[in-house]
Amino acid sequence: MEFTAIKGFKDILPEEVASWQRLESTARRLFEAFGFFEIKTPLLERTELFSRGIGRETDIVSKEMYTLKDSKGRGMTLRPEATASVVRAYIQNRLYQKNPIQKLFTVGPMFRHERPQKGRFRQFHQINAELFGDPGPRSDADIIAMAMSLFESIGFSGLSLNINSLGCQQCRPRFKSELKEFLLGKIDSLCVDCRRRSETNPLRVFDCKVETCNRIVADAPSILGFLCDACRNHFESLKDYLSRSGIPFVLNHQLVRGLDYYTRTTFEIQTDRLGAQNAVAGGGRYDGLVKLLGGPDHPAIGFAVGVERVVSLMAEEFSPEIKCPDLFIAALGGNSERESFQWVMDLRKYGLWVEMDYGSKGLKALMKKAGRLGAKKVLIVGENELSSGIGLLRDMDTKAQEEVGLENIVTNLRKYF
Repeated sequence: MEFTAIKGFKDILPEEVASWQRLESTARRLFEAFGFFEIKTPLLERTELFSRGIGRETDIVSKEMYTLKDSKGRGMTLRPEATASVVRAYIQNRLYQKNPIQKLFTVGPMFRHERPQKGRFRQFHQINAELFGDPGPRSDADIIAMAMSLFESIGFSGLSLNINSLGCQQCRPRFKSELKEFLLGKIDSLCVDCRRRSETNPLRVFDCKVETCNRIVADAPSILGFLCDACRNHFESLKDYLSRSGIPFVLNHQLVRGLDYYTRTTFEIQTDRLGAQNAVAGGGRYDGLVKLLGGPDHPAIGFAVGVERVVSLMAEEFSPEIKCPDLFIAALGGNSERESFQWVMDLRKYGLWVEMDYGSKGLKALMKKAGRLGAKKVLIVGENELSSGIGLLRDMDTKAQEEVGLENIVTNLRKYF
């Protein structure tokens, strides 16, 4: 029997890992420049953390979570998103006591049971950033600028920043009531899911990917017309900060995001190269979530980057760097193999990629292997070379050979790299 990966779960092969590393290392450098610190949270959390934090009526909680019971019958869930876990860690570890403004980011896998498609898997990876403690629009602009800078840093262009406001607990109910009434008049034309959503969580209708529903909500009332004075001033200030920073944006009153905890600012960074699932990053403000999950009433804003989607775009735009050994040692004979093994170990301590064959082969076979590996240089050492104390160093590109002293060989070879 040949085992294969579970549907929706994907191996990340060595030739793909370079793009992942480039994205993650770029994110870490950039986020640190913005004052963010990395945090790592468990993959498994109590189910109630997500059902309460994300919302019981969301598709994630009602349909997509991987949940199990422990020996005492308690619900445990593989995290479907990172924000609730980071908020739990923020509360549990009293991070707000160390600094009233906390800037945190995390990198890792999430899990949702949904239909796999281009750029979307059941185990997927996100880069998340969360800023706690400031309620104002300047922190919104700061974190949006950081998200946009990430894509600029990896060389992306042609992306669209979409922004919206979801209001607050004072002004959103009036909009929800108006939206429910609008959807009631279109109920027969909505998909099955949106008929349910129109009653339980009408804002989620904006998130539907069914074309018929998209056409209907295009004529729906805009939440921007229902904002209270505080939410309107917040949103106007955000737009001003973005404009002053030279960050273009699109007002998108249909942008709601899929989670219940969002308030006021919501945003997505979109591309036209991924079909219906066109967001490469998205997030927003969630001022009530810390209190909802048992912590102090602290405001927060954050975003997530879909790593698989971004990596797929990177593969289209950039040729991955092909890494090859710096040196291959072609050792001929038992004594040469023993000496060469120690040289390999010593050279690797200096960060050089050095290889030799595990078996005993002739020179022709060893040179062929060095060529397959793409080694830049080959050191040829046989019994004669050991006796004379002089090895041959061949440049695999130019085919030029030169002698190199075997005494202090590690020092001698390091001069070439």
